[in-house]
Amino acid sequence: MSNHVNSDAHHGGANQGNDAAPIDAGPIDAESTDASAGGATPSIDSGRRRALMSLGAGVAAVAAAGCTGAYAAAGAGPKAGAATSAAGTSATGTSIAGSQGRHRSLSGKTAIVTGARNNLGRGFAVALAGLGANVLVHQHRAATRAQAEETANMCREHGVKAEIYTADLSRVANVRKMYDEAFAAFGRVDIVVNNAGRIKKLPLAEISEEEFDRCNGINNKAMFFSMQEAAKRIGDGGRIINIGTSLLNATTSFYSVYAGTKAPMEEYTRMLAREIGHRDITVNVVAPGPVDTPFFHGQETPQSVNYIQNATPAKRLGKVSDIVPMVAFLATPEARWITGQTVWVNDGYSTR
Repeated sequence: MSNHVNSDAHHGGANQGNDAAPIDAGPIDAESTDASAGGATPSIDSGRRRALMSLGAGVAAVAAAGCTGAYAAAGAGPKAGAATSAAGTSATGTSIAGSQGRHRSLSGKTAIVTGARNNLGRGFAVALAGLGANVLVHQHRAATRAQAEETANMCREHGVKAEIYTADLSRVANVRKMYDEAFAAFGRVDIVVNNAGRIKKLPLAEISEEEFDRCNGINNKAMFFSMQEAAKRIGDGGRIINIGTSLLNATTSFYSVYAGTKAPMEEYTRMLAREIGHRDITVNVVAPGPVDTPFFHGQETPQSVNYIQNATPAKRLGKVSDIVPMVAFLATPEARWITGQTVWVNDGYSTR
């Protein structure tokens, strides 16, 4: 069984563990924060980079064309991205440079994205940059700094500022310092995407106290104290988006410590939404399903991949471009009437 620490909290998202979850995107798209996770993964190739840049430019259509247009553009995916020109044209024909000239709904705002060095976390960061937000890119380990730099550079290509913060967020002092760094760099915090997480795939009877504490430290404790700091410091009208997992709504063997330490997120979200909603701040969970990323495939067998992709009506794994538009939308002013919710983005893998 493997164990991952990722930058995406997915079962479909962020993780700080080394086990691939056959069912959610969380472990799949996460950034590994442990040496045990096998070290840094290679930089993305030019096609995947173009796809992510296209995704960010497409999401910028929220302000210019409305939410539906933004979803269509952002969901164009890698194939559309690969077909874009070297000049940076999006899947909808909108150039990245052109999108910078339009009013963008997050212009002047600042976003913190945890676990953002690669995969889903990178997608979230670049999409928010495409909407005009400055971005603090969090990553777990110094060894993966080059990947975080690549994410930051992709954000900067949208004409915004981006900085990197490296720390283990299971330590509360590091969580608080992350917000300090954001204020020092940008002067404000308006959007927080809590995406970092850790996954461990083992029978419950085999989970050690050490492993429980490590998963709990990232999936539960870090999430709680980041939400607490956001409640104190985020600006009025802010957005707090917590990346969960579709395992919160599925019964799957061997994910007890992962799903169990992710589960409190929903309660924290509902409570905080009530407590700070009078400031027009929204708090939501996005729970991805299994997402097709290199991190996912590195942990799965052909048999398990086949099983997972056949568990959805579309008979395929999700893509980063399937998840990012929902997070981007929830960050915008148009999402002001959505709070305290868990949004399942998993092609019907599980429903509630």
